[in-house]
Amino acid sequence: MHIHVTHTAGEAKLWLEPRIELAMNQGLSKKQINEASLLVQNHYGVFVKSCGWNST
Repeated sequence: MHIHVTHTAGEAKLWLEPRIELAMNQGLSKKQINEASLLVQNHYGVFVKSCGWNST
């Protein structure tokens, strides 16, 4: 499972499993990637629940 992050400066793709990690970045700064990663970590359960996916 992955999530896309978009911004006027660019976009990124973050894998959620087996751990949260950057898969692709086009134009976002390291600070923006770190902020996005933190948001994903903090809201991981919401993402998993919204797509009906269960980590085993």
